[in-house]
Amino acid sequence: MALSWKLVIDSVNAPALADFWAAALEYEVEDPSPLIEQLLAAGHLPEEAVVEYGGHKIFRGYAAIRHPEDPFDQTSGVGHGRRLLFQDVPEGKSGKNRLHIDIHSESGDLDKLVARLEELGATRVREVDQGPAGHWWIMRDPEGNEFCAA
Repeated sequence: MALSWKLVIDSVNAPALADFWAAALEYEVEDPSPLIEQLLAAGHLPEEAVVEYGGHKIFRGYAAIRHPEDPFDQTSGVGHGRRLLFQDVPEGKSGKNRLHIDIHSESGDLDKLVARLEELGATRVREVDQGPAGHWWIMRDPEGNEFCAA
């Protein structure tokens, strides 16, 4: 039986990076407000562990996104499928990513995809030309994480 997983990405500003990636991938930002309200009311979570962001209560230093068609827990807002979790860490990015995301455009729409990603805050690093096999762009998200747009 296959195991469940999520990709965890270290960040400086988890909610802002989650917003970027949700828009880039057309995913949904998870809303843990109902779970947080329950935990606060029961005294299981201190107020300082929570912050207001985008009109919702979120766990300080964490934000997640999920594929809009995958199942999720109605009580917690946590996805049970394709999911990215962003967590704030004290240290900055120090080198090249050893793991990255590839975003695939509709056939022939690479320029449109790259332009949309730039509007969201991504930057182009360099184009990779594979001759007859096509080309793609190496890009960086707003925090400098590399990814490919193909």
